[in-house]
Amino acid sequence: MTAVVEPPVARLAALPGVSTASRVAAQAGQARATGRVLPVVPALAGLLPDAGLRRGTTVAVHGASSLLLALLAEATAAGSWAAVVGLPSLGLAAAAEYGVDLGRVALVPRPGPELPAVVAALLDGVDLVATSTSTIQPAVARRLSARARHRGAVLLPFGAWPAADIELSCRLDAWSGLEDGYGHLRQRRAVVRARGRGAAARPLSAHVDLPTATGSAAAISAPRLGTVTSLREETA
Repeated sequence: MTAVVEPPVARLAALPGVSTASRVAAQAGQARATGRVLPVVPALAGLLPDAGLRRGTTVAVHGASSLLLALLAEATAAGSWAAVVGLPSLGLAAAAEYGVDLGRVALVPRPGPELPAVVAALLDGVDLVATSTSTIQPAVARRLSARARHRGAVLLPFGAWPAADIELSCRLDAWSGLEDGYGHLRQRRAVVRARGRGAAARPLSAHVDLPTATGSAAAISAPRLGTVTSLREETA
């Protein structure tokens, strides 16, 4: 009798606490969070037209992965499902510190040339999909944004995206926590700027701690109208 050898993915998925992206997407589709606007931490709410992430929109994130994690935190904690595609350096420990519910996150760190297909499939059943933008052509980006709009998902590209409804850029300043040459790095000041189309056309900026000493994000100053510098300058 010939022994049947299970594929490596099947063996991994059988381990406790491990699941496949397709299984997570199926579960998420059955228990998709309701509501047209997904919550974000209060420090970022004032920068968004609906004080949260409206379903069907594309919100491009520039400058710092910590801003992306802060956007995922409140929604997953409230019951939404998220997926992260093509971002292998995104740290799970950091995500947990920001308040991201890792039990509601599907990771596809290295999808290779199938990245657009993976993102498209996850948009069908997951509330938020964060993705790398490095290999996405403009025409494909527009199709994925259209799919998010049709499916009622939130697409969070990490980088430039031609079809974004809102663009959030982040400039990180110095860490604090070290005193007299010793101690622990505890929190970091940042300037977050928002601009976009429609209700988000008026540029806004806010100073936040990203992260705070206890994780997540906290506002230092309320959002205000201001001149938004170029995204190239913000991400330099």
